[in-house]
Amino acid sequence: MSEVIEATLALAGVCQAATLVQAVARKGQCDDTAFQASISSICVTEPEHPQQVFGQLSNLKIGYTTLVHQLNTRGAQKDAELTRYIASLLGFERKLAKNPQAMSELGQRIGNVQRQLAHVEFEHHQILSSLASAYVDIVSPLAPRIQVAGNPAHLGQASNQAKVRALLLAGVRSAVLWRQMGGQRRQILFNRKRILRGAQAALQQMS
Repeated sequence: MSEVIEATLALAGVCQAATLVQAVARKGQCDDTAFQASISSICVTEPEHPQQVFGQLSNLKIGYTTLVHQLNTRGAQKDAELTRYIASLLGFERKLAKNPQAMSELGQRIGNVQRQLAHVEFEHHQILSSLASAYVDIVSPLAPRIQVAGNPAHLGQASNQAKVRALLLAGVRSAVLWRQMGGQRRQILFNRKRILRGAQAALQQMS
């Protein structure tokens, strides 16, 4: 993978989680391949290289597509709701990084999920419930709660609530990776063209 594509990998992960949250909230469902890749990424805590967190590059197609759209448009054309979700997820990562106790507790909870995976599949409701609880108990209290907008009929279902919360945790996980790879929020503003080129190159490589 080229360096320019790799640099945008984690940010695409944040964007993908935000887009999937929006889809579940509005439609009650989302792309299954992207969902599995995002949720699975939470438990890849010691990758040999960044791409291993998400599996193959194509698993992040929705994330890269969102990243390109968000950087390529301005004003009214930009999805303000997604921008809010993405900014909030990056903000949660900063709060988490400054709170060693919360980071330790989250690591323990993820370790418990990794042990659960020895007995059940990722699709199992027990896994989603565990990840959702970790988000609610440890991450959510660190900053103002993310207000997820959508269809009340979908958001009222316990299974969709678990999906949304697990996806928000996946977004924070990607934000952690983004930071580990040297990413900073100001780069999105000052290095917009470089990030855009990387995202476009990744989508071109997929096709």
